[in-house]
Amino acid sequence: MSVSDFANVLDGSRVVVCCGSGGVGKTTTAAALAIAAARRGRRVVLITIDPAKRLADALGVDSLSNDPAPVRLDGGAQLWAMMLDARGTFDAVIRTQARNEAQAERILNNPFYANIASRLSGSQEYMAAEKLFDLSNDDRFDLVVVDTPPTREALDFLEAPQKLMNFLDHRVYRWLMTPARGGLKVLNIAAQPILRTIGRVIGADVLADAIDFFQAFEGIEPGFVRRAGAVQSLLRSDQCRFVVVSSARRDTVDEAVYFTNRLSERDVTVAGLVLNRLQPSFGEGSAHSALSAARAAHKAGDETLAALQENLAHVRRVAEAEQAVIAPLVDRVRGAAVARIHQRATDVHDLDTIDALGREIIG
Repeated sequence: MSVSDFANVLDGSRVVVCCGSGGVGKTTTAAALAIAAARRGRRVVLITIDPAKRLADALGVDSLSNDPAPVRLDGGAQLWAMMLDARGTFDAVIRTQARNEAQAERILNNPFYANIASRLSGSQEYMAAEKLFDLSNDDRFDLVVVDTPPTREALDFLEAPQKLMNFLDHRVYRWLMTPARGGLKVLNIAAQPILRTIGRVIGADVLADAIDFFQAFEGIEPGFVRRAGAVQSLLRSDQCRFVVVSSARRDTVDEAVYFTNRLSERDVTVAGLVLNRLQPSFGEGSAHSALSAARAAHKAGDETLAALQENLAHVRRVAEAEQAVIAPLVDRVRGAAVARIHQRATDVHDLDTIDALGREIIG
C-alpha cells in the first residue's frame, strides 16, 4: 500500500490502536492520526493509556481526565481527548453493573477492592479495555484512537478481556462464590484448612476482605464477562486496525517485529506502519555517488563543493544504514500502509505541528 492508504485505515475503522516501544513518538503519532481523522469528517476521541502529561499541553487543553474533553480545531473538525483513570473507570463499572446502591457501596468500600483497583497487576490494562467498550458504544464518537503503553504492556491490554473471563470461570473463583450463590453465610476461615493456611501467609483480615469482596461481587460477573467478550470481539474484528510506530533504531525495530508476530499469532494483521525520525537522503543518488562527486570537486580545486558533497555522503550513509535496519519490519508488515516520517528541525510539540504530522502521514 502507499502512504495515502492511511486514509483508508482511518476512514474504515471504529477503533485504531497505536502500538510501539517507548520513545518512538507513539503518543504524538496517535494524536496526529486522531486529528487527521477529525479533519476527514470523523467524530474522534483519542484516549491515552500511557500517561503522557505533555499531551494535554500539545493539544491545547488544560488537562486530560477520565472524561473526554473537546479539543479546539478549526474548520468544524470534531475531536475529544482523555487520559485513562483506571480506578475511576473501575468504580464507574461497579456502579453501573451492581444490582443496587447497597451492593455497589459494599464493593467500593471493601479494602481488598481498593487494593486491586489501584495496584493489582493487570487492572490498568483491563480498565483500558472497559473504557474502550464505553467509548466504542458512545454515540458522540464514530472513531476511537487508542494510544497504548509500550509494546509489552500493550499486549497485556489486548489479552486483558480473555484473562478476566478465564478468572471468572476459574474453579477457585467459583468456590469462593458458592456461599453467596447458595444463600449461605460467608465462608468460615477457621473451618477450612486451605483458608487457614492462606490466612497465616497473607493475614486473616486480608483474606476475610478478599472473600467478602468476591461474595459481594455475586451477580455482577455476567456483566463483566459480557463486556469483556464484546471488547475482545471488537479488537479482533475488521473494524479495529492496528498501527505500529517505530524509529530506525535496531531495538525499537526488534520490538515492533516482536509485536507484529504476537498479533499474527492472534490472526490480527497490522494495518499501518509509521517510521518516525528517519534521516533524509536529500535527493536522488547514493552515498557512493556523493563521495565520487566530492573526489571530482577536490580534483577540480573546488573545496567548498567537495566539503558539501562529503557531508551529503555522510547523511546518505546514515539514511542507507537506517533503511537496512527497518527493512525486516517493512517486509514483516507487507501489505500495510507505510508512512516514512523524516526528522524535523524542531520538535512536534503543539497542535499545529501535530496537525502537520497527521497531514504528512496521510500524504
